[in-house]
Amino acid sequence: MNPPLIFVLNGPNLNLLGTRQPEIYGSETLDDIEALCAETADALDLAIDFRQTNVEGELISWVQEARSHAAGIVINPAGYSHTSVALMDALLASDLPVVEVHLSNIHRRESFRHLSYVSRAAQGVICGLGPHGYALALRGIAGILAQSEQD
Repeated sequence: MNPPLIFVLNGPNLNLLGTRQPEIYGSETLDDIEALCAETADALDLAIDFRQTNVEGELISWVQEARSHAAGIVINPAGYSHTSVALMDALLASDLPVVEVHLSNIHRRESFRHLSYVSRAAQGVICGLGPHGYALALRGIAGILAQSEQD
């Protein structure tokens, strides 16, 4: 039997991790985070499809694709968190468990970052724990999936 597939989606500028504002986002690269997610998923008996885009429409298309291919979504929407009602709508329409992740603590930053439209579609939000937040998000999705099997 195939393990449940989780889409791990990353929004704009996350391809610059490791070089972009390391005082805020740390020194780990997106490749480092992908390796952490793969290791975590393997330990949880999950499969992942890890992607990054700078294009809002592509991110929305991936969420729509997840509806028929994935058991859940872990998403770091980056700047689209605070601007994209369309992304929120796509996540709500997915009918999948969603966990939102941010490397930095968005509530300790500029006031415009305190509102995340994506949070309205997420069962959980993890912020401020750096790359470890992705591993926690995968653990959260695994727990949600296990609970739904019991219900």
